[in-house]
Amino acid sequence: MVMDPFNLVLLGIVLVVAWKLRAALGSRTGLERTYQPEKKPEAPEAANANVLNFPTEVADPKEPELPVWAGYASEGSALAESITKIAAADANFAPKSFIAGARMAYEMIVEGFAKGDKAALKDLLSGDVYDGFAAAIDERAALGHTLQSRFVGIDKAELAGAELDGKAARVTMKFVSEIISVTLDKAGSVVDGDDKHIRQITDVWTFERDTSSRDPNWKLASTQEQV
Repeated sequence: MVMDPFNLVLLGIVLVVAWKLRAALGSRTGLERTYQPEKKPEAPEAANANVLNFPTEVADPKEPELPVWAGYASEGSALAESITKIAAADANFAPKSFIAGARMAYEMIVEGFAKGDKAALKDLLSGDVYDGFAAAIDERAALGHTLQSRFVGIDKAELAGAELDGKAARVTMKFVSEIISVTLDKAGSVVDGDDKHIRQITDVWTFERDTSSRDPNWKLASTQEQV
């Protein structure tokens, strides 16, 4: 079979083009990295969209661990000893978080009493204290009186005492607060207090908890106002 010279020329051109393409692109060996589009960070799931991840404090292993009472009692004092005993009986107890919780409870109880909200007070007070608060609320309602109370601020909230009596832990707090308080009768006339006068009040409250109970909440066990 005789090859047409024109076909030979075309074949030569094809071979040259193929050789140049191979030189430019190379041949696949199976080890090349295949192109993959860069993955964008996935958006958080809707369920976690509102979750805030607060930074966690990592303890420095070089620094010695401070005793639980440090900063709240003097070394060797009865208060330091009692705080240590309560922390041993209740792994969740720490003075800093307790004081923060006690401040919140103080405001909730004062405001709940002013509003006559016995349901809100029920879980915050021990049985005896609740009975006293409920009786005062009922008496006020029977007279047709209304108590208006507003916090200006809490100037001081500090540990004043602590004790562990068997399984019963008791911690006493001293609160110094500024409050505007006035009691009105049915006609809206002032019976007691002054809605324009800020009173500074010092309260000494003792909170109690059974350390053997699964209920982690502390309840107000006694109150005393210092004049």
